[in-house]
Order: sequence, then C-alpha cells, then structure tokens
Amino acid sequence: MSRVGKKPIVVPSNVQVSFANGICTVKGPKGQLTFAISETITPVVNGTELTFTRANDDKHVRALHGLTRASIAWMVEGVSNGFTKNLTIEGVGFKAEMRGKNLVLNVGYSHPIMFIPPDGVEFAVGTPTTVAVKGIDKQLIGEVASKVRKVRPPEPYKGKGIRYEGEYIRRKAGKSAGK
Repeated sequence: MSRVGKKPIVVPSNVQVSFANGICTVKGPKGQLTFAISETITPVVNGTELTFTRANDDKHVRALHGLTRASIAWMVEGVSNGFTKNLTIEGVGFKAEMRGKNLVLNVGYSHPIMFIPPDGVEFAVGTPTTVAVKGIDKQLIGEVASKVRKVRPPEPYKGKGIRYEGEYIRRKAGKSAGK
C-alpha cells in the first residue's frame, strides 16, 4: 500500500472539497482549484478527513494513488494558505522591479527582461535582489519560478545569477596562474 496515498488529508473548516464526474473541486478563502481523478482511485470522505483507495495493485495505479493524494493535499493547502517560492538575485547591477503586475529583470543583458504573470500567479519584489512568486497552485508556482530562474541561472565561477532561496551553488576554481 502506498505510504503517501494512505495518509488522510485533514480538511479545514473554511475549505470545501467536492467530487463530481471524476473531477475534484476544492474551494477556499483564496480561490478554487480543480483536479481530474482517475476512475481507479476512489475518494472516501469521513467527516473532516479525506482518504483515497485504489481499485487494484498495478504499478500505474499505485503511482496514481500517491499522486492524487499529494495533489489534493496541495490544493487544500493552497486555497487556505497559498504558496510562495522565493528567488534571490546575485551580481553587480542585477536587480528586479515591478511595473504594474509585471516583473522586470535587469540581469546583465543589453535589455531588461519582462515577465507577465499567468492567471493565479503574482510577483512581489521586497528588495531589488529578492523576488517572491505567490499563488494557490503549487505546480504553477514552481513552473513560473523555474522560468524566472532560467533567464540567468547561477554560474559556478562567481555565483552570479538568479537562484532559489537557500540553493547551494557548487563553485569552481578559476584559471590557475602560469607554471
């Protein structure tokens, strides 16, 4: 039995979870999310706890069991509290700023890079070297943060670039002097 799939999800009182035609809908104070559930996975609602059972022990069904439980747990967490992914910018003259809802990055190119956030995602710039990606969909937040990081990934010699908060960059030694 899946360890992740067996764990119950405790649904807060301000979050509503409903199932209809293989689609799970989670509504909360921050918004609404939907997720398509496979017909081999059955949700079981017991008061404020939500668990999932599977039809058989095929490898694919076992994988879906844990995935479904984790995805819906993220949805419950997202509509109640939301998610944030923090990025830091390192480098001389590298900075981020907001223009309306759009994120503008100056990271060493001849032109600034503008990011228009998709629906359900917002950017926040605390200092010119920190960017927070916020929203209720954990997968979408990670995807957008990854795209922002790809503009200028950290390089191994000086560490300049955009990195996740707390990310360790393995540094390389530069050229050695002559013999």
